[in-house]
Amino acid sequence: MTRRRVAVVGGGSSGLACIKSCLDEGLDPVCFESSNDIGGLWRFKENPESDRASIYHSVIINTSKEVMCFSDFPIPAHFPNYMHNSLIMDYFRMYADHFQLTKHVRLNTKVLQVKQRTDFSRSGQWDVETENKEGKREKHIFDAVMICIGHHCIPNLPLHDFPGIDAFTGKYFHSRDYKTPEEWRNKKVIVIGIGNSGGDIAVELSRVTKQLYLSTRRGAWILNRVGDNGLPLDLAFTRLASYLQKILPFSYTCSWFEGRLNKRFDHALYNLKPKHRVFNQHPTLNDELPNRILSGTVQVKPNIRCFKGSTVEFDDGSVVKDVDLVVFATGYRFSYPFLGSHVVSVSDNKASLFKYMFPPELDRPTLAFIGLVQPLGAIMPISELQSRWATRVFKGCAKLPSTAAMLQDIQYKEKAMAQRYVTSSRHTIQVDFVPYMDEIADMIGVRPKILRMLLTEPRLALHVLLGPCTPYQYRLNGPGKWAGARQAIFTQWERVTKPMQTRPDKQKQPEPMSLYRWFFLMSAAGVSLALLVYMFLSFSVD
Repeated sequence: MTRRRVAVVGGGSSGLACIKSCLDEGLDPVCFESSNDIGGLWRFKENPESDRASIYHSVIINTSKEVMCFSDFPIPAHFPNYMHNSLIMDYFRMYADHFQLTKHVRLNTKVLQVKQRTDFSRSGQWDVETENKEGKREKHIFDAVMICIGHHCIPNLPLHDFPGIDAFTGKYFHSRDYKTPEEWRNKKVIVIGIGNSGGDIAVELSRVTKQLYLSTRRGAWILNRVGDNGLPLDLAFTRLASYLQKILPFSYTCSWFEGRLNKRFDHALYNLKPKHRVFNQHPTLNDELPNRILSGTVQVKPNIRCFKGSTVEFDDGSVVKDVDLVVFATGYRFSYPFLGSHVVSVSDNKASLFKYMFPPELDRPTLAFIGLVQPLGAIMPISELQSRWATRVFKGCAKLPSTAAMLQDIQYKEKAMAQRYVTSSRHTIQVDFVPYMDEIADMIGVRPKILRMLLTEPRLALHVLLGPCTPYQYRLNGPGKWAGARQAIFTQWERVTKPMQTRPDKQKQPEPMSLYRWFFLMSAAGVSLALLVYMFLSFSVD
């Protein structure tokens, strides 16, 4: 019997996960990558390519290696916890080589069109037209299609919101065009936007500029990569923490977390405190911004009112003269020009997709979008879980709910998102890391069975419940079970500490198990405090 052919559009981290999942399920993947290499967003290029994101030279990822790795291929122990983009590319190549994925990738091949075949309601097949770098076009027939181009597609450059920008005598560009700071030594620079890119670029430029101004409309809550005891912050994103956040009052969890952030630095004092609560917006991770503000090399300013030549006026009436550069760190929009609008329509950065993956009204579920989410956490393990589910749907091993049920789920998520988050184009695809992964894992049948584990293997259960929610947990049982998952969970703390032990020291180094005990004690204390608060609030209501 002929294996079903699957077109994978995009050769970044999501595309690689899709190729692997297709091979695991006995499908025949063909990945079309428009550039000359794999890696997608994380491959640094001096000259940005059209309709795709581009990173600057110094980019370091905001998620730690144990949380961001693929679930059956741990990142080497000697790699740092937060990796430079070049090391991320090294890891992707190791993953692709280990599972022999690259032979399924066609580089320098752009997808021009993806459309349903005339007999789609029966076959579920797609016509895919591609073009290589020589301009040669080909037409292919595929049984399923996976779209893996992410959401950093088209730079969002809202020039219409900035009167006088056309007559600005300095230079301006989107953050995707920023590469290194040296060109702007001793210049005056304004960075618009306080997301992760805006904060990082502002910090880097402030080391060489005459003065750096960071313009923000709302302000932001600033998180630190380095958490308690010097451990990566996201290792504290445990199942238990996720559960407590779900059952405790929203205002209490916000107040508790905001208090923790303000202990590091007072956001109001630093002119950064927003009106919204910390969980009403995707937060910004930046270790150095408070220090740059404290040293005066970064000045926080409100939104820009207008440009007048080389002068910039802000909403508070303050003026900065002789501005040399304005960097718009204003995010991205996503679109799918190769797909018909009747297949999926994108409006205001919104696409109506079941679980952010499947168009709900197709006759056949043979199209899936992978990685079209914005988590507070790593995208790689999410894309991998999505691809595992999608390939099982393509095979017929998993079924989607009815169209009505899918539409209801989409509407519920849209309503919940509108209620929780401030209105912004970046909040149209926002998901919570652990709950969303569990949601997808339930669809596959790979969600960790913690209650059963407590009875059969309590040590593993405690690691899964109280330790960091690492991707290996989704390889413990069910389809795609990996024999090494259990050991990967037990040794994850060793890989966390390994890269920091670079100097021989006669003093006893911290044992990985002691870190686990510390996490256990902190979790137990958190549970006790949460239960006390919950009981107090319940008593107050009664």
